[in-house]
Amino acid sequence: MGCPHLGFLLMVCCFLHALLASASHGNLPIMAFDEGYTQLFGDDHLVVHKDGKTVHLSLDERTGSGFVSQDLYLHGYFSASIKLPADYTAGVVVAFYMSNGDMFEKQHDEIDFEFLGNIRGKDWRIQTNIYGNGSTSVGREERYYLWFDPSEDFHQYSILWTDSRIIFYVDNIPIREFKRTESLGGDFPAKPMTLYATIWDGSDWATNGGKYRVNYKYAPYITEFSDLVLHGCAVDPIEHLAKCDNVQSSQAIPTGVTPVQRIKMENFRKKQMTYSYCYDRIRYKVPPPECVINPQEAERLRVFDPVTFGKGRRHHGKRHHRSRASQADATSI
Repeated sequence: MGCPHLGFLLMVCCFLHALLASASHGNLPIMAFDEGYTQLFGDDHLVVHKDGKTVHLSLDERTGSGFVSQDLYLHGYFSASIKLPADYTAGVVVAFYMSNGDMFEKQHDEIDFEFLGNIRGKDWRIQTNIYGNGSTSVGREERYYLWFDPSEDFHQYSILWTDSRIIFYVDNIPIREFKRTESLGGDFPAKPMTLYATIWDGSDWATNGGKYRVNYKYAPYITEFSDLVLHGCAVDPIEHLAKCDNVQSSQAIPTGVTPVQRIKMENFRKKQMTYSYCYDRIRYKVPPPECVINPQEAERLRVFDPVTFGKGRRHHGKRHHRSRASQADATSI
């Protein structure tokens, strides 16, 4: 599909972007499921709560489920409060992401939140990833633990996508900022995308590279989505014309990382990040050109895993064991 009006769309969205102010999503309208989404797969594995705004997705006997936004978007703020399955969740993948792979099979863009389950007693992990223009040969993954148990209650996960940056948030704390740079060329997501939410069996890779698989005696695995926010430039799939949300409500959308947020982001990354492609010495002898190396992050990861992030041998010991994050970590972030 061609995009002859992308220049116009960029101009409109840049105008919208210039008028936004930094804040939480609290003033943005929560969208009812039927107003903004449609079921993608899973039949009766997707259940909409009677309030019309909370959705249950389940995985049982290798049958997952998912939903997708009804509209395409070029830039915006996309958010959901998510509660993940509890207990043994190895191999389970819950995803909240944007993609246009159905339209641009070989040149697709993607912005991912992926939640990777674990064996009993081990924490869920978050993985973020970004693809632009079909650049799937360059994995841009980062992985983190959280400072809370995401299966005990709802927590907010958000994606801000503009023409110059992508920011991932957890409970309004930025955890990753990915800037558009000249070195990226066409690898920055720049085509309209739809929003997806899914739960599925990722046994082959999700937990310790496939060592631990989904055990269906613990099924059904149920994840809940609520407080769904779709706010940005909706794009007509045929005419390719943008229809941006009104500026008044858009004032609740963040435009970047404030100084206070940057401190919180640095604290989060220092304590919770366990993997970043920029520091992976096995995959990339030289970091990809868009990477900005932070010496503190590099040293922490090198100590955590000297094989992947350094030149040493892997040491098995207490420093590689991670128990559940303490309340003190939550307070300091």
